[in-house]
Amino acid sequence: MIARARRTLFVICLASIVGAGLIVAAAGLWFRYDIYGDRALPAQTTHVIVPRGSTFAEIASQLKSQGVIGHLLAFRILARLRSAEADVRAGEYRFEPHQNESEILQQLRTGGAQIAVWVSIPEGFTAKQIAQRLQEAGVGDASTFADAFRHDSIAFGGVQTKSLEGYLFPSTYLVPTGASPQAVETLLTGQFHKELPKDAVAIARSRHMTIPQIVTLASLIEREAKADDERALMAGVYYNRLRLGMPLEVDATIEYTFPEHKTEITYADLAVDSPYNTYKHAGLPPTPIANPGRPSLWAAFHPQPSQFLYYVYKGNGHHAFARTLAEHNANKARYLK
Repeated sequence: MIARARRTLFVICLASIVGAGLIVAAAGLWFRYDIYGDRALPAQTTHVIVPRGSTFAEIASQLKSQGVIGHLLAFRILARLRSAEADVRAGEYRFEPHQNESEILQQLRTGGAQIAVWVSIPEGFTAKQIAQRLQEAGVGDASTFADAFRHDSIAFGGVQTKSLEGYLFPSTYLVPTGASPQAVETLLTGQFHKELPKDAVAIARSRHMTIPQIVTLASLIEREAKADDERALMAGVYYNRLRLGMPLEVDATIEYTFPEHKTEITYADLAVDSPYNTYKHAGLPPTPIANPGRPSLWAAFHPQPSQFLYYVYKGNGHHAFARTLAEHNANKARYLK
C-alpha cells in the first residue's frame, strides 16, 4: 500500500511538472511570437507624439491605442528585460507599417523613428544660447543656427530688425530633427508674433517708438528683473530715463558683449566703448540683448507710471526703487554690503 501510494504521488508530481513545463513553453512561444513574429501592426505609417514627461507605461499605452503595437503586456515585459524603459525620449515618431515589437522598441530606444524633438527655450536666452540648445537637442549645428539668427531679420510696421535677437520667443517647441535654420526661425518668430499685444503698433506709435525699440526695452527687463510684479515698474524706470535723456545704466547690456558670462561688472567694463554700454551712451542699445518672455513683453508695452529713476537689487528677487540719486545711494549703502 505504501509503495503504491508513493508511485501515485510520483505520477501526480511528474504530471504537474510536465504540465507546468508545457505552460511555460506555451508562454514562451506566445511571447516570442508576439515580439518577433507578429507583423500585423502598424497597419499603415503612423505618427506618434510622445508628450514630455511621459512614463514608459504611458508611452506603451499610447502606442497600443494608436495601433503601433498589439500586445501591451508583452511589449512592457520586453522593455523590462532589456532595461529599456528609461531610454525612450519624448518627441514625435514615425513608424513604418508591419514591424515586430522588438523593432518598435529598438527604434524608440535609438531614436531611429524619431522625426521631431522637444526643445525648451528659457526666457532670457540669447540667440547664441538658443542655437546651442538646438544642437544639444540634436536638431542641427549650433554655429549654423547662430549665424542665421545673426543675419536674418523680420519687419514690424515697415521697420526691419537688425537680427533675430529678441524675436525668438522662449517656449517649448516640437522641432523636426534636421530642421533648417529658416524652419526654426519661422516656428519661433511665428510664436513671437502671437505673443505681441494686438495693439502693439498703436502703442509703439503713441510712445513715438518702434516695435523693435520696445522689444529691446523688454529684453532689458528680462535680463534685469527677477520678480514678475516688478517688471512693469522697472519698465517705467527705463521710460523715465529715456524721456529725460539719462543713460539707462543697465549692467546686462554690457554683459551682452562678453563672450562668456561674468558674475560681476567691473569699473573697467563700464569704460568699454561699445554701443551696448548704456553707462556711456544714452538711449537704447542697438538690438535686444536677449529673447524676452510674455511678462517682460507685456511690461515693456504697459509700463507702470512712477517717478522712479533708479533701482538696486536688495535680495530675494526684488529691488529697491528710488526717485533721486540721494535715495538711490542710500539704498545702495543699505543693500550692497
